[in-house]
Amino acid sequence: MPVNVVIGAQWGDEGKGRAVDWLASTSDVVARFAGGDNAGHTVNVGNIVYKLHLIPSGVLRDGTVCVLGNGMVVNPIKLLEEIDMLRDMGVEITPDRLKLSSRAHIITPAHILLDTAKEIARGDNALGTTLRGIGPTYLDKVGRKGIRAEQMLDIEEFVQVLQDVVVTTNERVAAQGVEPVHVNSVTQAYVDAAHRLQPYITDTMLFVNEHLEQGSHVLVEGAQGALLDVDHGSYPYVTSSNTTTGGALAGLGIGPTYVKRVVGVAKSFCTRVGAGPMPTELNDAVADKLRGTGENFWDEFGTTTGRKRRCGWLDFVMLKYSIRVNGLTELTLTKMDILSGFDELKIAIAYELDGERITSPPSSTSALAHVTPIYETLNGWQEDVTGIRQFEDLPTNAQQYVRRIAELSGIPVTMISVGPEREQLIHVQS
Repeated sequence: MPVNVVIGAQWGDEGKGRAVDWLASTSDVVARFAGGDNAGHTVNVGNIVYKLHLIPSGVLRDGTVCVLGNGMVVNPIKLLEEIDMLRDMGVEITPDRLKLSSRAHIITPAHILLDTAKEIARGDNALGTTLRGIGPTYLDKVGRKGIRAEQMLDIEEFVQVLQDVVVTTNERVAAQGVEPVHVNSVTQAYVDAAHRLQPYITDTMLFVNEHLEQGSHVLVEGAQGALLDVDHGSYPYVTSSNTTTGGALAGLGIGPTYVKRVVGVAKSFCTRVGAGPMPTELNDAVADKLRGTGENFWDEFGTTTGRKRRCGWLDFVMLKYSIRVNGLTELTLTKMDILSGFDELKIAIAYELDGERITSPPSSTSALAHVTPIYETLNGWQEDVTGIRQFEDLPTNAQQYVRRIAELSGIPVTMISVGPEREQLIHVQS
């Protein structure tokens, strides 16, 4: 009956999909607990690249049941597009394999309109959201005026509340120069989606807990990253949900006594998309090398947005913060192959702020934006590591890099990715 939780330990895009895909091979249920289609998880199986936004990465493992939990916000149109995409790629998707929480909130065309209007109004202070309607949907949720998936089970009620909110929002955004949507056409599209999704809607809290009581193995898949958590991230440059371990429990309705492992996934360097402080960010040839050209899906360009990611050295100060906030029990390091070819590597082990050395990030976002990283330098390696499957076969300096991260973290590194394919993983014996 254990629950294993996978959390992104940085600003998202850490490669959680790879870790989830692997751990799903020994899981019965794989569940998402927060966020919406602003998340993007990429899994490469053989010559096929799967880009998932709503459905957990565990769907690529036969026999798993995937859950979209009550903490999520779901665009019905996007969910159906993903279901159809997976079916076209040969992945079986049925109501027996996919469960949508009746308590999950629905992203409407009105929310997407509001998202766009708000970013336009912010001007130079835009947050860099994905414009998927995530924030406005969560705002309606906590304001107790949202639309939940359960309402799609009553089409007449669903039509009425949907039309009312779209009409009202059209009037509101027109004054800001945002093009309104056609009420009847978007309503019909959502009604069609509701009919198709009705068989998938269920009480997922009950479903997951009953499976745990029966001894099933449940894998919980985080979206975004812990440093984007609405409470624990660099507010306001955060997402609109709780992306940490605490959010996993609330977003699925399970108790903490079930949790066995909390796996933090971190890149072997740092990236971030959108606005907000990133202390180790680089704007030079090193950043360009870390990022890649964008010609390959493995390069540092957003799965969801396609935006170029900001890149920099590994920030251990932020990583240690994430370890504490999430109660991580182990680390997965991704993209070690990208570090091949560097003469030296750097890890930020502390910051300087107003002339003082600090080893934990300031709670003030404005202060975090003014810290100067203090680096520890390690020797790099030149060898190609993409074909390596045993830790002992890694170049000596690569082994030292991993060991140093584990030493600083106080928890073991149990898995390392050395390439984009499913099997390009090294499992480290503790």
